[in-house]
Amino acid sequence: MKTIDLRSDTVTKPTPAMRAAMAGAEVGDDVYGEDPTVNELQRVAAQRLGKEAAIFVPSGTMANQLAIRALTHHGEVMLASDGAHILKYESGAAAALAGVQTRSIGSGGVFDADDVHAGVSPGDHHYAPTTVVAIENTHNTAGGRVFPFEQLQRVVAAARAHGLKLHLDGARLFNAVVASGIPAATWAEPFDTVSFCLSKGLGAPIGSLVCGSAEVIDRVHRFRKMYGGGMRQAGILAAAGLYALEHHVDRLADDHRNARRLADGLTRLGLVVDPAPETNIVLFHVNNTMEFLRSISVRQLLMNPVSAQVFRAVTHLDVSTADIDEALTRIGDALKK
Repeated sequence: MKTIDLRSDTVTKPTPAMRAAMAGAEVGDDVYGEDPTVNELQRVAAQRLGKEAAIFVPSGTMANQLAIRALTHHGEVMLASDGAHILKYESGAAAALAGVQTRSIGSGGVFDADDVHAGVSPGDHHYAPTTVVAIENTHNTAGGRVFPFEQLQRVVAAARAHGLKLHLDGARLFNAVVASGIPAATWAEPFDTVSFCLSKGLGAPIGSLVCGSAEVIDRVHRFRKMYGGGMRQAGILAAAGLYALEHHVDRLADDHRNARRLADGLTRLGLVVDPAPETNIVLFHVNNTMEFLRSISVRQLLMNPVSAQVFRAVTHLDVSTADIDEALTRIGDALKK
């Protein structure tokens, strides 16, 4: 029986064509700035997002934390959405490494201008100053939600009115691009820093990029060295990223269709899907997560519980439409048990 892995889009494996690109990559020492493939990836990423510069780093968490460190000083406050990856799943790095407090605002992965106004600390020396707003798009714990673009513009205006800087955690930014039809550079334009992952829906084995002005990326570069993120002959990895940006963006629409297909099938099985998937993440409710987990595991179906009654399924490059249909069959069998 084939294992169907819907735990995350991080489980994808490089395609044969991507492996060939990696094997043929021209390399050098990137710490010296001499890896031509890394340099090309950084050029392409900056161009795609409409920024002056970009830097290649090992992970999405490092990308976010380097951006935060570059934009802030110790003792400041960052606003971020309720359930944001930066707040929940990065091991308290903003506090430990940048000395930054975090404050959640909004709900369901989004917030509005009023939330920003209310979240900013009073201009009094008793309070830590608020200096950064971080937005996650798409939003993981909100079921792959795309931040509404017009609402984003209002949030940006509110942040700028307070003199705040803006960071976009775009780990799945290209899912938002494909779902909305809005180009990456348009999403990225108002932000001081933007991070995006190559190793999720884009299917590369490793790596993220931070994009921004030449000045801020120079600061990010310094902190990358400080945090141990410099890599040597990293062109082998950068080649995978270049291949992904060239060949794996448009196909994200397939993942989105498969997520909707999965959600429709779960609904037919009597399960509650909430919210309706906008991209490649499906959240659905079950009565007993641990019993359900055991039942699907013996059927070689992998998904993760995210709370006492909610499971997450993520569609990706390595899951076909036929796999979705088979997953629904196995879920139906598990529910009958």
